[in-house]
Amino acid sequence: MGNESGKKRTADSTQLTPTQIAFLETNTKYSEREIREWHMGFMRDCPSGKLDKKKFTEVYRMFYPGGKAEKFCKFAFETFDRNGDGSIDFEEFLLAISAASQGSIDERLGIAFNMFDISGDGQIDSKELIKLISAMYDLTGETDRKGDRDPKYLAANIMKKWDVNGDRRLSKEEFITGCKNDPHIRRILAPNT
Repeated sequence: MGNESGKKRTADSTQLTPTQIAFLETNTKYSEREIREWHMGFMRDCPSGKLDKKKFTEVYRMFYPGGKAEKFCKFAFETFDRNGDGSIDFEEFLLAISAASQGSIDERLGIAFNMFDISGDGQIDSKELIKLISAMYDLTGETDRKGDRDPKYLAANIMKKWDVNGDRRLSKEEFITGCKNDPHIRRILAPNT
């Protein structure tokens, strides 16, 4: 999929082109009217046509006022910034929103996997799990991290249960299957699925 139409975009990233609309209609379940509505809201909040890390974090803080959004947002931002330019444009934004809200459970868990795969090697190791579990706790304001809620304990337990092939790393398939079979862990790792 990628951001193919981004290559064809003119220098003015604030205008929605017919090519972008067609691309977004093809790659989301939104109608042209809905795409235009999303675009108006995006431009109201991001007049430059780009969402930077600072603004992205501010938005998350509104949804999680009792938590610390910085660590989580670093991982989420890098997942949504598909072309790696340090900002999220409207296409990247709408593709992420669509996948997170309209996608199947497998697609939504796939997004969570991509966020956890910090190294980008297609696998999640214990260190990556610990970092993301801690970031999820920070985001939601969770302070009880003792016993079975300790990120290291939880990561080790997840690896023990879900690492089917015994390589001490989770593939996307192992992660998705594990989340689908363990609703308690899924609520921690991928709360919106």
